[in-house]
Formats: sequence, structure tokens, C-alpha cells
Amino acid sequence: MKDVMDTHTHTIVSGHAYNTMTEMMQAAAEKGLELLAITDHAPKMPGSTHPFYFSNSSMIDRDYYTKKFGGKTRYLIGSELNILPGGNIDLSEETLKKLDIVLASLHTPCYKPATKEEHTHDYLRILENPLIHIIAHPDDGRYPVDFEVLVKAAKANHKILELNNHSLDPLCTRENAREHDICMLKFCMEYQQPIIINSDAHIETEIGNHARGWQLIEELGFPEELVLNTSVEKLLNYLS
Repeated sequence: MKDVMDTHTHTIVSGHAYNTMTEMMQAAAEKGLELLAITDHAPKMPGSTHPFYFSNSSMIDRDYYTKKFGGKTRYLIGSELNILPGGNIDLSEETLKKLDIVLASLHTPCYKPATKEEHTHDYLRILENPLIHIIAHPDDGRYPVDFEVLVKAAKANHKILELNNHSLDPLCTRENAREHDICMLKFCMEYQQPIIINSDAHIETEIGNHARGWQLIEELGFPEELVLNTSVEKLLNYLS
């Protein structure tokens, strides 16, 4: 299948990544991607940055970088929010309105694992937020979730669920991701819920690396029409 984008990547601003924004953009252009989203960790992640960084994102001339690197890659500037207990988040509504794309996910430094019911409840609150587009790596076994409820709520709220390539890496600290991804994907097929495969790249060499995700898609016979990676237009429909 055609894969033209990566909508979950990090720069040195996230505190534990290794390249600048410009370096990540150039790498995406060299790899021939049609779209790259820079989604640095929001402020509650240890080592990340101040909210001003995100609220000032209008200063970044996306078109300038498209032209600088050959005019083929479109760039989006966003954030990966930290879901906090109770389904709260760590950037204001005012700031979110200034971003091109917004992901939200659970991270152990920001959310102590609780019960399946609590995790599911908090995901549902996030899915109701019109300024959040993608639930990132909901596959971490440390945060059990009712995947049928999650998928149905994503469908009802016109959101995207992520198949995170890094989660499937044996070196990743997330637990039992493969079995949870399979469960999620089966419900996505049942309810016709779109997904996006992302690298979660924290270094330029990983941009666009979705090999493990595509392998799982092929194993399950997951339908191409539900994978947003194949079309920028399909993605933008969700972002609008």
C-alpha cells in the first residue's frame, strides 16, 4: 500500500529526542513523504518545553520549509498532549486552536496506571474534545482499555486511532502492544473506524518507518480504505 505521511514525530524540544525541527523536515523531504507532522511532547512531559513554544507556532512558515526542501512535502506543527487523570490535558484550548494537528496519549510520568474503567473513561473525555484529532499508542498494556468502547467512541466523534510502529519494537517499554493492537484493529474493521500508522520518531532515521505496523495490517487483512496513510486528503478531512 502507498504510504505518504508520518504524523507523529519529535524534535529536541521534547527533551528526549535528537534532531531539530529543520533536520526532521529535511529528512522527511529526502524520504519523499508528502506530509510530516512535528508533534512535540506537551509541557507535563519531563524535559519538554513551555506552553509558549506551542502558542507561538504561527511564527513557523510551513510553506517556506516546503519550498526550501524541494516543494513536495507539506509540514504540520502540532503537539502530543499528555492525558492527565480525569481526562484532563496539559495545553489550553486557546493554544490548541493555534496548532495544525493534536495527538493525545498516556505516559507513565504524567499518569499513573489505574483501572481499565478509569483509562477508558479518560479516553472518552479526550475523544469528545473537538480540538484533538488522534489518540496515540492506545496499545500500552500498562493502561488496559475497553477497545470496543474506544473504537465506537472514536467513530462517533470522527477521530483517528493510531497504530504506533514504535510500540511494536521489541525494545519499546510499552507492554503487550501487539496483542492490544490486534484487538483494536479487529474492532476497527468491525466498526469501520480509520487508523493511521505512525513512527513516533525521536530521531530523523526513524521518520516514515512504519514497517512493523504495515506487517501487522497485512497479517490481519486490514482494509486499505481504513488506513489514512495513503492519502493526505483523507487525513485533512479529519483535521478540518
